[in-house]
Amino acid sequence: MAATLAANAPARPRKLLASRRTRVGILYALPVVVYLLVLFVYPIFSTLFLSLKNTDGSLTLHWYADALTGVNLSVLFTTLRISAETALFSLLFGFILANAISRLKPLWAGVAMLIVVVPHFISALVRTYGWIILLGDKGLVNQAMADLWVPGAPFQLLYNEIGVVIGTTSVMLPYTVLLLYGVMRGVDRRLLAAAASMGAGRVTIFRRIYLPLVAPGLASAGLLSFILSLGYYITPALMGGPKQTMIASLINQQVMKQNQWNGAAAEGVILLLLTFAGLLVVKLVTSLGASRKKRSAS
Repeated sequence: MAATLAANAPARPRKLLASRRTRVGILYALPVVVYLLVLFVYPIFSTLFLSLKNTDGSLTLHWYADALTGVNLSVLFTTLRISAETALFSLLFGFILANAISRLKPLWAGVAMLIVVVPHFISALVRTYGWIILLGDKGLVNQAMADLWVPGAPFQLLYNEIGVVIGTTSVMLPYTVLLLYGVMRGVDRRLLAAAASMGAGRVTIFRRIYLPLVAPGLASAGLLSFILSLGYYITPALMGGPKQTMIASLINQQVMKQNQWNGAAAEGVILLLLTFAGLLVVKLVTSLGASRKKRSAS
């Protein structure tokens, strides 16, 4: 019996490949596979090899050691800190907006989502210059605070971490609102009404029912904001100062000014690994959320 199975095993792939449907499927998939290999896989492996290559052509980890020490390590920590702050504020404002929109009627909710999403299609450079105009010493924000006799106005809202976080948060807000809106729209409001009919207060309903239901969406939106913020270049470069240099700006400096492609490649690989780690966490959070929904349904 075992011998018969072993003899038939090699024939199955040949039989599968012999079918016309399989050959047509492979033919259709071939351009996509070639596209991915040429434009994604090859550049990644080329960058990885470049980051391991010494000036004399030998393999070395010197560039990674250099990327994780001194000023480069400080830039990495700055990138992580600003990305975390961006994710936090995106979640805060995104939760308030998405919660308010999810309570509207479908027509008005669609209009509100359109208002939130449309600015995202404007060029990031244009939006950044718009924030520079608004947050300048004589911009609309400082001028309004000065007219209201706010103590200390005008404030320094540009070329520091405050300006960078404001700019990056505005870029990430549409993503956060879209994710949270979808999760909040799927919450069964009858559960909240049932809890209220049993005497639970608003705080208790929010803390013990509503928040656990939307927690997977919050985690996914926060991690997505964090991952996307890791690669920001335009906003930190234009709205930040020397102390707000992020890893994308450092890579640009190493390539354009220092002609240090190996060090830039090492920084890029580290950034890619951080992104993969974030995506893995998102996958785990999504799986945990799905399993929790199944347990609650059963």
